[in-house]
Amino acid sequence: MPPSRPIPKPTPETQHFWDGTRAGELRLQRCSDCDQTYFPPRPFCPECSSRSVEIIVASGRATLYSYVIHEREVPGFTPPYAIAVVELAEGPRMMSNIVDCDQTPEALQLDMELEVTFEEVSEEISLPQFRPVEVSA
Repeated sequence: MPPSRPIPKPTPETQHFWDGTRAGELRLQRCSDCDQTYFPPRPFCPECSSRSVEIIVASGRATLYSYVIHEREVPGFTPPYAIAVVELAEGPRMMSNIVDCDQTPEALQLDMELEVTFEEVSEEISLPQFRPVEVSA
């Protein structure tokens, strides 16, 4: 059996995020003082340093901001695969993988519309990944 991909270890600051992914939700934090929505999780707002933050459920919509296509063998991944930065509809950017499409420059167009999907990698962890939004005819 090939080695599996590394599994994140939740911390007290990130536990809400990982609880959300297990529930099929992408949870972000928003500052109650300046209304900044941010990622990755942290106990204070990166914009104004306020500790008055709330957890929100994101829409799961994003656009492809940037990517590279990785061609080498890495445990848990079958090349080629995209390592991407997506821009969430709520504003923050996050690193992820693009799935359910060819891993080519022709298929991976910047600004393409994406939606979140979750890959269960253990009983405790599901990883958020993104796939192209189906366009209705």
